[in-house]
Amino acid sequence: MDYYTGFMIEKSLSMDNVFVIALIFSFFAIPRLYQHRVLFWGILGVIVLRAIMIGLGATLVSQFSWILYLFGAFLVLTGIKMWFMVDHEPDIANNPLLKWLKKHLRVTDGLRGSAFWVRETDPKTGRIERFATPLFLALLLVEFVDLIFAVDSVPAIFAITTDPFIVYTSNIFAILGLRALYFALAAMIHRFKYLKYALALVLVFIGSKIFLVGVIGKVPAVVSLSVTFGLIAGGVIVSMWKTRGEVAVTETKAA
Repeated sequence: MDYYTGFMIEKSLSMDNVFVIALIFSFFAIPRLYQHRVLFWGILGVIVLRAIMIGLGATLVSQFSWILYLFGAFLVLTGIKMWFMVDHEPDIANNPLLKWLKKHLRVTDGLRGSAFWVRETDPKTGRIERFATPLFLALLLVEFVDLIFAVDSVPAIFAITTDPFIVYTSNIFAILGLRALYFALAAMIHRFKYLKYALALVLVFIGSKIFLVGVIGKVPAVVSLSVTFGLIAGGVIVSMWKTRGEVAVTETKAA
């Protein structure tokens, strides 16, 4: 039960991840032909980063059980913030990481096929230098975005179970499933507008559950799964009903 609850939460939270990845590809004008390459290497990075974060989280929880209350408070605050920022769209152009990369790396003025790095003549020095391509910048931003989303999803699953194996497998299998369906989901992500409200309620519920243990005892896994499924299913149904007939609009920006 804990696995399925964690799997469902991670899969739902990752829907927002898909939306941001689609924005990144649009911003850098990455054609679909090369998006597979970024997603492939991005998955490898996710597997490593999640293992590190979950291993660190499991160590902290085993040594300091009170840290679960911090996770709970964080989830409640994150849920409240998500509720009031549903319509907020990330500003890729002003992303601090992107600005730092452009300042410290030589970057080509456009894509160079599927290459992440190329050797070209530096117009300033006339020497052959290594240049990063926009495809590489897109990869780093995708990894950065996943790291940010992991800050929400990992504590959420630790609030359900402290078994690191369940936390890790539910995370990874949910992400792998979404990335495999990325192109189908990206084309209809605009239909899930109201899912964020449901996710906000899920985070508040999961976070509050930690504090209720001392009052009503541990909430049964089947109850957590039922509430999570009910909220997410409700969010999907309302989204599909409210956005019926809408057409996705993709705006391509220059990096």
